[in-house]
Amino acid sequence: MNYAMTTPYWNRVAPDGTWLIDKWTKRPLGPPPGEDLAAMRAGLGRQYGEVPRLWPHYTCEIDDDRARHGEASTEQKAEHAALALYGLHQQSKSISMHRPDVRLGRALALLRNSDKFSQKAIDDRVEAAATTTTPDALLIRLRGLVDLLRTINQPLDYDHLMRLIHNWHYDDGRRAARRQWAMDYQVWKQKSPGDQAPTEP
Repeated sequence: MNYAMTTPYWNRVAPDGTWLIDKWTKRPLGPPPGEDLAAMRAGLGRQYGEVPRLWPHYTCEIDDDRARHGEASTEQKAEHAALALYGLHQQSKSISMHRPDVRLGRALALLRNSDKFSQKAIDDRVEAAATTTTPDALLIRLRGLVDLLRTINQPLDYDHLMRLIHNWHYDDGRRAARRQWAMDYQVWKQKSPGDQAPTEP
């Protein structure tokens, strides 16, 4: 994947998930402004480029060959989808919903162990998402799962989620992403959740 050097919007946090401090203003870089998150949520169910308010938040390089034909690259589609999901996840939250190294499977296992929902219901939703065979179907399922993660203040790694969405466009990539997802979910759901979902201050 040829991602631009510009940092994706959600990367405003340290490895422990706390907001980074702006070196000029000395203020935290989050939580993000509500209007930014609203622009991202407007991308839910829409295609890359269809929401002008979202354009300033795109960071992927333009593929000149595709652009000449009015086509978005797979990287651009993946970033659009991840931004839209991040806008949903971060809405009205003061803590960061992006946490480096918390892959989707691990976050969902913590959701499963939260006692907020039936474990079977979470297993069924995860299976429904993981068995999708198209990016559009995956995104429909992910929207519901991210909404559930939001209810328990459980962050996840949006860099990893963007790669997963990208890989879902290709047969080999989808199989590899599914294997990683399965391993993360199976390992973490069997552990007692010592890594509890954070609470709002």
